[in-house]
Amino acid sequence: MLEQFATRFNQLGYAAPTAIQKAVYEPMIDGGTDIVGLSPTGSGKTVAFLMPILANLMPGEGPQAIVLEPSQELAMQVTNVIRDWGVPFHAKVLPIIGGANVKRQQEKLKKRPEIIVGTAGRVLSLLQDHKLKVQGIETVVVDEADDLLQDDSLEKVRQIIATVPRDAQVAYFSATDSAILHHLDEEMGKPADIIDVRAQDQSRGEVRHGQFQVSRGKRNDVLNRLTKLPNFKALVFFNQTTELNRAANFFKHQGYSPAEKLSGTENKLQRERALKAFRKGQIKLLLTTDVAARGLDIPKLPAVINYDLPDDATTYVHRVGRTGRMGEPGLVINFGDDHDLRDLKNLLKETEYDLQPIYYYRGKLVDHVDVSAVTSFKPEKTTATSRAERQPSSQPTTIERPVSNPSKQRKRKKNRLRDRKNKGKPRR
Repeated sequence: MLEQFATRFNQLGYAAPTAIQKAVYEPMIDGGTDIVGLSPTGSGKTVAFLMPILANLMPGEGPQAIVLEPSQELAMQVTNVIRDWGVPFHAKVLPIIGGANVKRQQEKLKKRPEIIVGTAGRVLSLLQDHKLKVQGIETVVVDEADDLLQDDSLEKVRQIIATVPRDAQVAYFSATDSAILHHLDEEMGKPADIIDVRAQDQSRGEVRHGQFQVSRGKRNDVLNRLTKLPNFKALVFFNQTTELNRAANFFKHQGYSPAEKLSGTENKLQRERALKAFRKGQIKLLLTTDVAARGLDIPKLPAVINYDLPDDATTYVHRVGRTGRMGEPGLVINFGDDHDLRDLKNLLKETEYDLQPIYYYRGKLVDHVDVSAVTSFKPEKTTATSRAERQPSSQPTTIERPVSNPSKQRKRKKNRLRDRKNKGKPRR
């Protein structure tokens, strides 16, 4: 390992490289055959492909590496990591993403940055317009490969790889395996060696996986209560933007909103602002979809909440991988009714995840509680104050029925007996 890398590891407080960082370093330095790097979420895959790229970099020689990401947020995240690690190597990195000014990107390409990080659509567009020169490209990284190598993005990635020099190394990285990674010879025109360290990796912290039984109509109230927990913040996953927007509106109409959205309906600036506020702890909840939050690194994220449960195990892996990264502890809270949670447990029965019940009880999240003491969940009142809440603290919170006048009680009893005796008889 180069001295610059060892210094950076010490600055970050890491004793040694992770399993994937060790495993791919030499194969990528050599740059021979294409590779597939498989390792768990949060195991340092970005640094794994970055170190050999920087080690081989020739400053001032123009574009030498292209890193493809599935989203704008992930492209900017990786760009920032490269900028931090690339300082000793005088590396220039340029993000090329959709939603940004393309004319400005074309002007910056004239400064001949060595590393290009971008979304597949924008990179391909600049290649086809001959604005991005690739004759010096030595490495193409396909990050989050299980996501990029499907649907519309597969053809875009295929065209990008076909454009770069034939001897350029292509490195595919993913946290989950998929069939296409074993058939790259037919799909992409070149075979790849698979380097799988998922079984050996020890970078994950201890993560608890909880089942929180709650009906859909009360989930926003549960979220609101969770924001009152000390030092709590969570990435909240939704399957549909409609439900996400409904939850966002719930918080918006309160005096103080502890939540922001990260979805495809916001513009680039709004998404950047929400992500920045969440990373700084200025908001407690970041409401998101799988597309928007794929691969995001939120340092020391305490929790992930599945507001809507995923439909497949792969999606679950990527969602829960946002917490418990690089040895930090984490918590996953899965919302659902009894039927939903039972289906989730069946979905994950072939995985290592151990789902256990979790409860909100007396202002805390607990694993066990006296069932006889638990009542149905009552939403917190966020605006109007109830009559009981307006009473002085010295008054009891329960309201007792006043004792009736004894003579009136006897009279009512006498009338009831008379009515029972005359029941069924015709009136005169």
